[in-house]
Amino acid sequence: MTRKADSLFGRSNNNHLSPEFEKALRAHARLIRVPKKSTLFAFGARPEGLYCVESGIMRLSVTASNGREAVLSVLSPGRWFGEASLLGEEPHAHDARAVVDSEVIIVPAAAVHEVLDHRPDFLLELTRMVCRRYKETLQRIDATILLPLPVRLAKRLLQVCKVQHPHYAGTGQALLRLSQEDLSQMLGVSRQSINKLLKDWEARGIVEVQYGKITLLDHDALQSLV
Repeated sequence: MTRKADSLFGRSNNNHLSPEFEKALRAHARLIRVPKKSTLFAFGARPEGLYCVESGIMRLSVTASNGREAVLSVLSPGRWFGEASLLGEEPHAHDARAVVDSEVIIVPAAAVHEVLDHRPDFLLELTRMVCRRYKETLQRIDATILLPLPVRLAKRLLQVCKVQHPHYAGTGQALLRLSQEDLSQMLGVSRQSINKLLKDWEARGIVEVQYGKITLLDHDALQSLV
């Protein structure tokens, strides 16, 4: 890799993989630039490797036959993805699109398997990450079905804040690159329902709503709703 690529590839800090495992993967990585609203891979595509967000924001989603889209996850820098399709050697079960101009690294499938063949402990790490993602998915399903909308929306905003601002301590403002349409697709309700609730919270000084962005003003108020 070039010196510039080395700098880019060494930049993110991942919460799921050990530094040793990540270093072994990044030795085989190449950088891909994904313009805003462009697709990195589509539902049904064969897995080419393991991915990690270097900069920007990637959105994982599925689209029904009627055109309705459900957002599964919004990924910020440092998040690895694509591991389930890679390990299962199955087509991707969702689309991956850039919310803003983004950079993603890909470690080719053959290189990932070579690393795993020599280090069974790395395979265990990756398997644990798959299990964590599965557990998170079940928790999101439970929340969507069982909790009132204000609680679900507050929980989702706090979760997105934790992902996009991992060092945010709950004081001051936190800008989330997240649209009301994304929230409606995540929570399975209409955009109008999301807008009505956000406007009420905006009047109470809890959030500030902008196009494609939501600023958290009162973290404690959201936490109390949860």
